[in-house]
Amino acid sequence: MREAKAREEICRVGSSLFERGYVHATAGNISFRLSDDEGGGFLITPTDACLGNLDPGRLAKLDADGRQLSGDRASKTIELHRKIYRATESAGFAAGCVLHTHSTYCVLATLGAATAPGHTLEDLLPPITPYFVMKVGHVPVIPYYRPGAPEAAAHVEAAIADYGHRNLVIRAVMLERLGPTVWHCSPAEAMAVLEELEETAKLVHLAGGSVSPLDPDRIDVLRKTFGASW
Repeated sequence: MREAKAREEICRVGSSLFERGYVHATAGNISFRLSDDEGGGFLITPTDACLGNLDPGRLAKLDADGRQLSGDRASKTIELHRKIYRATESAGFAAGCVLHTHSTYCVLATLGAATAPGHTLEDLLPPITPYFVMKVGHVPVIPYYRPGAPEAAAHVEAAIADYGHRNLVIRAVMLERLGPTVWHCSPAEAMAVLEELEETAKLVHLAGGSVSPLDPDRIDVLRKTFGASW
């Protein structure tokens, strides 16, 4: 996807997420990795920007080292995004877009028992539907750090590498008490991951937490038939 189209897509996806309540106020951010033949680097939504009212021409543009080249001041989460791009590329499934929101039901799922520093829960949610298994997969929970903390970025990078070593593709992590961060090839595909993740968190909440996951045999069928990474 060329830069001009990526700018339009970031704004379209941001507006869609805002209008449907996946983000509110100035919460959330979206980035896109530019191709090498366009000079590389990244686009990212500006700091404190409302995703419902983005201007394609004011998105921050950064070089491959994270130095800002143009646009409004970049979101403070750029280091987290850059580490995700680096880690997914090393693991063999390079992300093209990273998207972070404060989606209600995902955040709600982390407000019970807090994780201890240095510990990652294996899964935010159980594998209760085939599309959650196929489209999202495992979602490790990253313990709470302040917004923009470098420790969170390092923890996410390590989690991606850990799953990669197990030949498992992950497309999302959950930052405890903050929100999900998801990634895919394009803004539209990243949004689809987020939608499936938030809907699954909503189902678990509406069920009062009493849900029956798919059994191993059914998950194995999803692996063999659709290439699900679980």
